[in-house]
Amino acid sequence: QVQLVESGGGLVQAGGSLRLSCAASGLTVSTYAMGWFRQAPGKEREIVAAISKFGFTTYYQDSVKGRFTISRDDAKNTGYLQMRSLTPEDTAVYYCATTMRIALRTRSIDYDYWGQGTQVTVSS
Repeated sequence: QVQLVESGGGLVQAGGSLRLSCAASGLTVSTYAMGWFRQAPGKEREIVAAISKFGFTTYYQDSVKGRFTISRDDAKNTGYLQMRSLTPEDTAVYYCATTMRIALRTRSIDYDYWGQGTQVTVSS
């Protein structure tokens, strides 16, 4: 049974940092491309960052470029999203997802497995 479990969310002041983790079981993260999505109240789920299966390519939404970093620790079977210089506009539930496709994907429909989400709240 595949499980993705996010952690690391919480309440942080604007300008602060958080690191989200996505611990996987039932699959090996090194054989999957991974993405991080977020959904704010009243808004659609959007891609934040993605990494290809072999880790050669990454994608970042324009609003997070230079502030967020997606990574993966294959030994720990865990993905990460390091978030810096957070703003209130980053407040959302963050989800990790994996896809068996080799290339990174930016559409939620292309992902096969999802975590339950972790809340990130940035206060001004």
